[in-house]
Amino acid sequence: MELGIGMFGDLSFDTQTGKPSDAGMKLQEILEEIKLADEIGLDVFGLGEHHRRDYAISSPEIVLAAAASITKRIKLTSTVTVLSSAEPVKVYQDFSTIDLISNGRAEIGVGRGSFIESFPLFGYDLKDYDQLFEEKLDLLLKINENEVVNWKGKLRAPLINQTVFPRAGNNGKIPIWVAVGGTPESVLRAARLGLPLMVAIIGGMPKQFLPLIEYYKQQYVKNGHDAKQMQFGIHSHTFVSESADVADNYFTNYAAQMSRIGKERGWPPYTKAQYEGGRSKEGALFIGSPAEVIDKIMYMHEMFGITRFIAHMDVGAPDHKQMMKSIELFGTKVAPEVRKVLTTD
Repeated sequence: MELGIGMFGDLSFDTQTGKPSDAGMKLQEILEEIKLADEIGLDVFGLGEHHRRDYAISSPEIVLAAAASITKRIKLTSTVTVLSSAEPVKVYQDFSTIDLISNGRAEIGVGRGSFIESFPLFGYDLKDYDQLFEEKLDLLLKINENEVVNWKGKLRAPLINQTVFPRAGNNGKIPIWVAVGGTPESVLRAARLGLPLMVAIIGGMPKQFLPLIEYYKQQYVKNGHDAKQMQFGIHSHTFVSESADVADNYFTNYAAQMSRIGKERGWPPYTKAQYEGGRSKEGALFIGSPAEVIDKIMYMHEMFGITRFIAHMDVGAPDHKQMMKSIELFGTKVAPEVRKVLTTD
């Protein structure tokens, strides 16, 4: 199982002025955090795309390109690229460039997007939400497989004998993962295409997702793909600390971000009871001591058979020093023990 870190570049807000913290400083901190994750041997680092004042990253590919120049072995991916409102040709070119800079470490995570700001921003109609993703994924896969592209859809001009450069290092191919929030249609699409699946489990109880992942496994094989090549993982909110007080106090950061987003969607404020429930064995939060996080990851592996776990670590913009410590513990305490147990099994 691969173990990695994911971030969105959350910004904190001044309680007096209501202004977000400095995005430039946050990006510098993220690069330092990616460098640490590489140095301590984690497998993958992912950055998400948002177009809001509470996130510093609108162009994960730019930050990943910067990270490619200061890392040596860690895989660099988007978590996710909002493909529905992106241009597949440019997405491929950006990530093939990252792939060449990093000597073959680029991946692309694509999704429809849980936020919708990018649609009006880039001139897309939300009524085309599903069709946009279907068509653009088809085009991205065509580009990934072919240097000369012939493609026709309904929502974009066709490509006739067009070449797309530069090509990625592995015969032009970049690993493409499909990220989903829990809809069977999205899972079926990934299985039908034989693409790796990343499931965001950030609330409720992970076991509720078991039927969805079993559905993916069944449909993957049913559609003629080799079960030995199957890859699927989960992406969950995580924070590691050897201090119970730090993990307990992280509630302030976490609740502030969850309540802010929840208010936009008509949800009630996030409560301490939800936080503690999420931290329990059956909950979706991987927040606690290294031992607690190890046990929970192994529980997920036992339940789902996952091949990748992404620890989303910056919800609510924790202090940079605490973030560095959380990454250090994840890489030096959690990851080695998980790998040891899996090797023994």
